[in-house]
Amino acid sequence: MTKTYQLVGIGNAVVDVISQCDDSFLDHMGIGKGIMQLIERDRAEVLYASMKDRVQTPGGSVANTIAGAGALGLSAAFIGRVHDDALGRFYAAAMQDDGVDFVNAPVPGGELPSSRSMIFVSPDGERSMNTYLGISSELSSDDVPPAVAGQAQIMFLEGYLFDKDKGKTAFLEAARDCRAGGGKPGIAISDPFCVERHRADFLRLIETELEYVIGNEDEIKSLFETDDLEDALAKTAAICPLVVCTRSGDGVTVVGAGERFDVPVTKVVPVDATGAGDQFAAGFLFGLATGRDLEVCARIGNACAAEVISHIGPRPQADMRSVLRSAGLLDG
Repeated sequence: MTKTYQLVGIGNAVVDVISQCDDSFLDHMGIGKGIMQLIERDRAEVLYASMKDRVQTPGGSVANTIAGAGALGLSAAFIGRVHDDALGRFYAAAMQDDGVDFVNAPVPGGELPSSRSMIFVSPDGERSMNTYLGISSELSSDDVPPAVAGQAQIMFLEGYLFDKDKGKTAFLEAARDCRAGGGKPGIAISDPFCVERHRADFLRLIETELEYVIGNEDEIKSLFETDDLEDALAKTAAICPLVVCTRSGDGVTVVGAGERFDVPVTKVVPVDATGAGDQFAAGFLFGLATGRDLEVCARIGNACAAEVISHIGPRPQADMRSVLRSAGLLDG
């Protein structure tokens, strides 16, 4: 019998390699601060060699979310593509160790290497990501078992995979399988530059196939090419049942079910902002999967984001169920 998952993610399976640095190092190496840049294999090797005191962890935006939700107790699975090399085997084993079913076996043969992202964290907590996508960007419908997608209560798709037509097709088919099984598919917008490359496809998918969308202020505004967040929120809410917009230190706005919630956060200086949005999504989707109202979902998301920015790395280190209980957001 096919297992029913509360949450299934589809995204890039990327090993994150994290190192601290100062702004002068970023300038010297030609690294754009605070953004994600796609790089080629040769550049990846140069940057990797320049890193000191590396912290290696399985990553990828949606994979981080799925791992965070799994740590909160959801039955979770991740669909991604890795090569049968050292990094790929590390990634698959680490996801399983985190309590997440890694659906796809590492791919043998003459495929591209497993993906990796060199993340440089500056003193202000900003992260500058340099990602070599490798094999993960080749994900296609063949990697998405229809039975897994069709049994998902909630599905979370990663916008970065829109860079190839095969990824778009996989998303479309997975979303339809999920909805046919009574589930709720949604997407992480991922990056404003990603929106610019695929705006028409994003909007079409959101309007016709998805039940929710999660993005930050810049990403939501980019959907409709406007600098007015309120206008962007209204237009997005007009085509999607649930819109979740994170606004960094200004809190979170949730629009859904005919209601709007503006949920504040306590402003802190992050040790490392890596994974803040990913872990917010983990908390929010945990709340959604367990039947909590939208405002409480946002508060759980904020608590998860606050924990992850308090240390180096994109995944929680604390027992998040205990953290939520202490905050009055989880019983038992």
